[in-house]
Amino acid sequence: MSKPAPAASPVKLKLTLGRKKSPSAQAKKSQISYTNTVTPRGKSNRLPHTKPKESGPTQVYVFNKPYMVLTQFTDADNRETLKDYIKVPDIYAAGRLDRDSEGLLLLTNNGRLQAKLTQPGEKTEKTYWVQVEGEPSPEKLSDLRYGIILKDGPTLPAKVEIMTEPSVWPRVPPIRERQNIPTTWLAITIIEGRNRQIRRMTAHIGHPTLRLIRYRIGPWTLDNIQPGELVESSINMMN
Repeated sequence: MSKPAPAASPVKLKLTLGRKKSPSAQAKKSQISYTNTVTPRGKSNRLPHTKPKESGPTQVYVFNKPYMVLTQFTDADNRETLKDYIKVPDIYAAGRLDRDSEGLLLLTNNGRLQAKLTQPGEKTEKTYWVQVEGEPSPEKLSDLRYGIILKDGPTLPAKVEIMTEPSVWPRVPPIRERQNIPTTWLAITIIEGRNRQIRRMTAHIGHPTLRLIRYRIGPWTLDNIQPGELVESSINMMN
């Protein structure tokens, strides 16, 4: 008995052209297979500025990403992207930062450094300043430190501390605060980089994230860098 054919990959589209000349011709259908990235209608399926060419000496830039800017260089819907702020050629984002988050984004022309900063196995620490709704109890903060169960699995242990409100730029537009409900600032350090992980972690303990600023990646920080500003760094982890 022949083995069943394996299921098709969800990102491969297979187009079959049948000919109606005769039954034998129908049995010998010609097939045209091609691979394409399936994207929503009207969206670009290209991922520009993601593969450094590694030409010349390693360059590392620190960018303070403003609120509601996409961490890519093109957008089919004409939303703000990195291209609106960054004119340096041939540098590429090492990782991503959600559009509704702010703060530190690293860009480099070195593909090995890009991989080192984004691969979970490298365990590069990332620190976020997180304003949450309400006042988390010590027990809930302990849950975040030891790890919680999200839909995509358990989180690794995190460093979580209550912090004083940081002296940062005002967000435009400001966060929506509910009357008579206080907010708390947390410093959360993780080595993972799942989709919207910090927001899901705080929501899990009942304290939604109102504002999220990435302050640190490895040895790089946002110190003295204003929103929309790009600064070349002298730190090079590949040395």
